[in-house]
Amino acid sequence: MTLPNHRLTDTRTTPRRKALISGAGIAGPVLAYWLNRYGYAVTVVEKAGAPRSGGYPVDVRGTALEVVRRMGLLPRLREAHIDLRRLTFLEGDGSEVASLHPHTVTGGVAGKDLEVRRGDLTDALYTVVRDDVEFLFDDSIDTLDQSGHGVDVTLRGGSRRTFDVVLGADGMHSRTREMLFGPEEQFHHYLGYRFAVFTMPNTLGLSHETVMWNAPGRAAALYAVGNDDDVHGFLTFVHPEPPCDASPDPQAQRDLVVRVFADAGWEVPGMLAVLRDADDAFFDAVGQIRMPRWSSGRVALVGDAAYAPSFLTGQGTSLSLVGAYMLAHSLAGRDHTEGFAAYEHATRDFVTMNQALVGKGGATLFPTTPQALKERNDRLRHLSAMPSGEGRPAHSALTLPEPASSS
Repeated sequence: MTLPNHRLTDTRTTPRRKALISGAGIAGPVLAYWLNRYGYAVTVVEKAGAPRSGGYPVDVRGTALEVVRRMGLLPRLREAHIDLRRLTFLEGDGSEVASLHPHTVTGGVAGKDLEVRRGDLTDALYTVVRDDVEFLFDDSIDTLDQSGHGVDVTLRGGSRRTFDVVLGADGMHSRTREMLFGPEEQFHHYLGYRFAVFTMPNTLGLSHETVMWNAPGRAAALYAVGNDDDVHGFLTFVHPEPPCDASPDPQAQRDLVVRVFADAGWEVPGMLAVLRDADDAFFDAVGQIRMPRWSSGRVALVGDAAYAPSFLTGQGTSLSLVGAYMLAHSLAGRDHTEGFAAYEHATRDFVTMNQALVGKGGATLFPTTPQALKERNDRLRHLSAMPSGEGRPAHSALTLPEPASSS
């Protein structure tokens, strides 16, 4: 159901409640936008020196489209839509298995779902909220103390302030979550893969397409978001052990990737050569964050910090958008205890359904055995080259509540 935007009338007679949001990526600005609309005085703290630009493309699907529409951003993001048109799978020898419309594999809906550069999305979100809330860049939370009537916060920059609520939107390796609940390992559900992503020259002349090479337990992909001179290179592989820490040594990660793909064919030798010197290479494990609860006291988590679904689901961005909207809506007119409980009650089933998509993504993109790869390739050859246009039920399994009145 499509609902109109509502301009909220400020009828406050009591002091504004104060909210601190850690993280200015995707969930953070969305949360800031709606909390401001609901009468909160909002501060966003971000360890980077400015809103982060660039990055790989992200998908906005299903319920998340309604979030950006209600923020007035849909026309701008439609203009930034990448329109990926082809996904080609290759055998280990480089021969073609199948060439399909990407929505056939992802469960997307042509003409509705969005795929945009991450930087285009974060810039749009920041622009729509920057004049209404306080942003503190190049800073982060150092300590949290909930022993009083609020949350006493010390920032790394040295300032000390008190907030009614603190909300962690600081990503999969959340510092807020660690301070509140303990080490990441107890919530990180490792899915058995590592990956590296980096930028490299578009030597194949690719345009609006992805080409993926597979061998059992290994995959290499080149992702061209347009007619650019550069493409995104991805190298993904099965690895039995999760990383020992959230920020492993980059050189050790490079060496591991080079060893794993040392005998690979196709364009992989050239990708490894670029990876050795790439200054934008990013390494990580493929995993999900699964938590029994998303809040403690006056502090709650949202987006990847609370329920990262992994890129295998294609729903990380959409969960961040929807989760931020639902958290802000749940806090409108409620105290933190009731609001956080309402947030979990209304949102957890949607999160669980979308995290469950991981099985479909892994089986399609990264088969781990020769037999599984053969079966996957046989299925791909029989798929229609056109998308179904219906999407996956999980993408739209939650209907957004109407914007609440300000309090």
